Amino acid sequence: MDTYLAIASRRDERRYAPAPLPDGVEELILDAGRLAGSAANRQPWTFAVVEGRERRERLAEGVFVPENVRSAALVVAVLVAGKGPTSFDAGRAAQNMLLAAWNAGVSSCPNGLADPERVAAALEAGAEERPVIVLSFGLPARRRDPEGLPAAEWSRRANRRPLAEVVRRLR
Repeated sequence: MDTYLAIASRRDERRYAPAPLPDGVEELILDAGRLAGSAANRQPWTFAVVEGRERRERLAEGVFVPENVRSAALVVAVLVAGKGPTSFDAGRAAQNMLLAAWNAGVSSCPNGLADPERVAAALEAGAEERPVIVLSFGLPARRRDPEGLPAAEWSRRANRRPLAEVVRRLR
């Protein structure tokens, strides 16, 4: 898929089909995160794949929309450690994972932390680690054909402020 088409057509999806991800897709998603750039190549992230039902339930109770975590085929929490722009670096890794998933036909949603301490406990975060986002992935409950529309039309249909409102040109 064309990169801009992937960006323009991707939407956060909170409803997943009750099916596992195709073989190899989980590794592809995680590797896309690993490949993200980071300040001074520090790679301050750890990706915690949450698999057990009890642990996933404890994690779900710490995000804003617990059902996203409960119903996903794959849940990846991003933890960071160290100094510098670690949140920005984690965002780059997360966006890589979300776009790689979409390219593979997998829906996803970033889940904000309603209770960061609860999330850290569920993830057994180390003393220097802090969770920054929980990503949920699954096959979409409702299929969307990204190539069914040109990227410009996906962009037009996006629920976003117009470009003229978000760009400030300084001369």
